[in-house]
This record gives sequence, structure tokens and C-alpha cells, in this order.
Amino acid sequence: MSSRFITPRDVYFGPGAIENLKNLKGKKAVVCIGGSSLKKSGALDRILGYLAEAKIETKIIDGIEADPSLETVYAGAKVMHDFGPDWIVAVGGGSAIDAAKCMWVFYENPDIKFEALLAPHGFPPLRKKARLAAVSTTSGTGTEVTAASVITDHKIKVKHPLIDYQLTPDVAIVDPELTYSLPPAVVASTGMDALTHAMEAYVAKAHNPFSDAPGLMAIELIFANLEKSYNGDLEGRKNIHYAQTLAGISFNSAFLGIVHSIAHTFGAYFKVPHGFGNALALANSIQYNARHAESLIRFADMARFLGLPGRDNNILVDNLVGAVRDLNRRVGIPPSYKAYGVPEAEFRQHVSTMAQKALGDICTAFNPREIDAVNMEKVYWCAYEGTNVIF
Repeated sequence: MSSRFITPRDVYFGPGAIENLKNLKGKKAVVCIGGSSLKKSGALDRILGYLAEAKIETKIIDGIEADPSLETVYAGAKVMHDFGPDWIVAVGGGSAIDAAKCMWVFYENPDIKFEALLAPHGFPPLRKKARLAAVSTTSGTGTEVTAASVITDHKIKVKHPLIDYQLTPDVAIVDPELTYSLPPAVVASTGMDALTHAMEAYVAKAHNPFSDAPGLMAIELIFANLEKSYNGDLEGRKNIHYAQTLAGISFNSAFLGIVHSIAHTFGAYFKVPHGFGNALALANSIQYNARHAESLIRFADMARFLGLPGRDNNILVDNLVGAVRDLNRRVGIPPSYKAYGVPEAEFRQHVSTMAQKALGDICTAFNPREIDAVNMEKVYWCAYEGTNVIF
């Protein structure tokens, strides 16, 4: 049976890569952004200036919130419908780019229902009206090179991961200069999100040689550079920005696992940044999945690749778990959801429901070891208390 490996047609990377926006060919572009940081930094003016050089008329869709909602998506799609762009330029972290991807679907297919996008092969054709250029300004999601978009239904407290290769941007711009002003907490959260992408992809059911290579390189770069990036080192920032794109390329082909299922659901209930949600469940998921024979070997391979000590696979995996926890500590991430500040009474109230919803998350389908609601809840509790998985 064949597999599929896909990336954007063009990936521009390096300091100043954003200048390549002036080479786009078109008449109109909507520029989708989040808050005010792009305006304050001057990056938005640069983007609009490069599009003006390309003689492209622009309209801004701003105010895209973290964990973008269906309401935000529908409102943006209406702006696109009224303006009629042939380019969608999505600029920001995962939220702005993910929202723009989904707006794009409704712009091109205004009669489709959101529920249809949740079904396998439910996406209608795209690129009848517009193409997508994604500019990453944080170093975590990799969404500038992936077929994924995460949209939150706040009414029922569910994050919906939408996956279809048509959502893969046509152009990705990976310019590390856009990350130089990121605060340390954002560097830590997004960096651990990228590490989770790479590590989950390496053991996911759909892993393959084409996903393994960028994934391993991302893992190496993150362990070597995240603390430096957290402390403001610009070379570290550059390497982490590249690593998150490599991790995105990896999981775009191999997919993910229960860490993301847990973080998606946990974030919908407790408003914890997605990267922190991943960081605090990653070590426990390694322990759970290492009971799967092939995954034990692959986690041990990661440890060897990182130069961690040990000959026995189980010892190597223990050292890998320790390295993940130590990296969290070095970039200011607490050791558990409880230490992060999530009230135990509220966690206890919701944990069974979260486990059920995480079980139905699409990422769970690609986890290497089968899991049921009982064990999902146990992994949640281990992440909450910062204890080891022993089942």
C-alpha cells in the first residue's frame, strides 16, 4: 500500500524571507492576523508593503483569537466573499493560520456545513478562487506546511482538528526575524509543541522514511536550541523556527497521537496554551506508548540519536523521559497540570469527559498503542499529578 508525502510547493526560509511576498502574482489578497503585535513590531507594514510592490490590493482580517472559533471563521469567510481575493495571506501563530485555512474553505464553498468537514474525505475542492500563503511568526505549530487546522467549538468545549491535504498552503514563509521579539513563555510553549509533533510523528502508525528524516532533525535541533531560544539567543531562535517547520513536514505525513488528543481536549476546558498542554503530557505518553514493542525501539532510537546514555532499550526510554522533563524545567514549564495551576476539583469534575472526548480525537487513531477511556483517564491523572505511567 502506498503512502503520501506532501509539502507546500514553495518554502522560503531564512532571515528576510518575508520579502518573497512581493513575488506573488495576483490582484487581491486578504491578510489574516491575530492581535496587535504584528502592527506594533512593524511586520504588518512590511507585509503590506511587499504586497503593494506586487501590485496586489489588500484587505486585513484581524482580531483572530487564540483557539479560533467557528464564529470567527464564518465572519472571515464573509469578508473574503465580499472582497474576492485570489490570495489569502495568513500571518501569525497556529491560530491565525488555522483560522485562515478554514475561512478559505467557506469562501470557496459557501454552502458547505462545518459538520461535513469532520467526516473522512469530507472536504470540497479548493483553489477555484484563491491560493494560500502562510507566514509563521511563532515556532511551534508547523501549520505553514501542514494539512491541519484546529477550530474550537466553545459551546461544547471541543477542539476540532480538521485534516485534508488540500489545506496545505501553496507558499510557506519561515522567517526567523519574525520570532526575535517573542516572550520567553511563548518560546517555551511553542517549542515544546514542535517537539511533541516530531516525537509523536516518529512513532505514529503512519510513520515512514520521508517523515522520519525531518522529524529526527527537528528533535535534535529542539533539544540543542530551545533553552538558548528561551534565553533570547538569536541563533537559537533561528534553529527552533526551522525545527518547527521540519516537525510540521514530519507530522503532515505521519500524523500524531494521544499527546495532542489530550492537549486538544484539556485546552478546550482549561484555556491552557496548546504547547503547555502538550509539554505536560509528553513524558507520560512516552511511558504509555513504550509498552508497544515497535514504539519502544523507536523511542530508544530517539535517545541514541540524542546521545543519551544506556544500552538497554528500557533504560534509553527512561533517559528520554528524563530528558523531556528536564527540558521542560529548563524553559520554565512546571512539572504537572496541577503545578501549572489547574484546580483539582475542576479537573476531577471534567477528567472522565475529557478522556472520552480525547478518545474520539482524530489524533488518537494514529497512536501506536491502542488505548481505551479508562487508560486515557489514567494518563490524564499522571499528567495532572506529575507521576509516572506504570500500566
